[in-house]
Amino acid sequence: MRQRKESIRDLAMAGQSVLLALVLPMLCSLLILLPMQAEAAAVAAASAKAAPAATTKDSVPVKKAVAVKKTVPAVVTPPAATAPATPVSPAPTPPVAREALIKDVTSIAGIRDNQLIGYGIVVGLQNTGDSQMTYFPLQTLLSTLQRLGIVVPYPLTTIMVKNMAAVFVEATLPPFAQPGAKIDVTVGSTGDARSLTGGVLLLTPLYGPDGQIYAESQGPLVVGGYSVSANGNTKQLNFPDAARIPNGAIVERPVPMTLVGMRALTIELHEADFETAIGMADTINTALGRNAARAIDSRQVHLDVAPGEDVPRLLARVQSLPVHIYPLARVVVNERTGTVVIGGNVRLLPVSILHGGLAIDVVTEFQVSQPNAFGAGTTEVVPQSQVQATNQPVNRIQLKEGATVDDLVRNLQNIGATATDVISILQAMKQAGALEADLVVI
Repeated sequence: MRQRKESIRDLAMAGQSVLLALVLPMLCSLLILLPMQAEAAAVAAASAKAAPAATTKDSVPVKKAVAVKKTVPAVVTPPAATAPATPVSPAPTPPVAREALIKDVTSIAGIRDNQLIGYGIVVGLQNTGDSQMTYFPLQTLLSTLQRLGIVVPYPLTTIMVKNMAAVFVEATLPPFAQPGAKIDVTVGSTGDARSLTGGVLLLTPLYGPDGQIYAESQGPLVVGGYSVSANGNTKQLNFPDAARIPNGAIVERPVPMTLVGMRALTIELHEADFETAIGMADTINTALGRNAARAIDSRQVHLDVAPGEDVPRLLARVQSLPVHIYPLARVVVNERTGTVVIGGNVRLLPVSILHGGLAIDVVTEFQVSQPNAFGAGTTEVVPQSQVQATNQPVNRIQLKEGATVDDLVRNLQNIGATATDVISILQAMKQAGALEADLVVI
């Protein structure tokens, strides 16, 4: 009996152990889930207060899904592989336009200056006039004195005059100049006078191309230099054998020109360009409100005048209009002075320049060949020549796409190129087609 009781007790204890093993995990899970459910209920209540409309049955799961979504790390999708870009050639750069007034880049056909010329004498010089070997100053003096009623004895060689000089006088007669208007004149010596400083021009008629007198000139000269000589030494500044007389001529005859009754005008561009001429015609038509202007060619624009229209007012209105102009790309070279002027709109193409020099010097020395005292030879001068050649290393300049004139000038300065070298390089670039500009040699 006792053994049976003990076995029953053992079985009971084993059953309790198994029960504890099964119940204890459930209790622990329950203790963990209760706070989580309480927190979820609080979140749902707060959401219900914030959004009363969201009181549906699925509101809590939605909020849970949102809460879970916040905790999920974002996934970055790698970019898709792209194909290599196809190289695209740069589009040609359009010409750069600048704005200018029509009156600054044009002129009206028929409204122009006229050149005048005359011959006279300058007196009052300080022994710096023409020498006795120059005859026409004496003849001019003789004619002037005879017109004044003074008799001069012959021959002319007996007259010793050093205080006068024969000069040519030139002036420009502006359009619409009326009698009494004053214009500037320029005086230049025609003989061997050393200086016109201190001289006075006597009354000199100025003739036009038709042989008519249009102005009279007279007055003291303004010289922009001097020349001083003493004991064979000479000091000179600028050119003292030329001078000017401000307002030194008075207009005596006007050039026949009138705008009254004109039915058409022609506007001429200083620089021929079709695009500028067409744009100018369009600008004039827009401003006048009628088709009054049309481009005839790259230089001329025809302008119609309405019947009874005031021509001066029309020209004043047209010439004050702005127009777009397209300056020509140009490089000007003066080989005599070594001056190179490159416009800012000159384009350079990719090019590689190799520049070097070969210098050859020939030096000749003359030596005397002297024979012995008792020799039969003669004394001779024997030249000794030496030839030296120096080959300078080649300098290289590379201009890439988009290079500017500043890049070219800077590279030429870096290699120490002279003005002659620059002129030669520019001419070679023009022949190679790497210089997109007109090369003008003056």
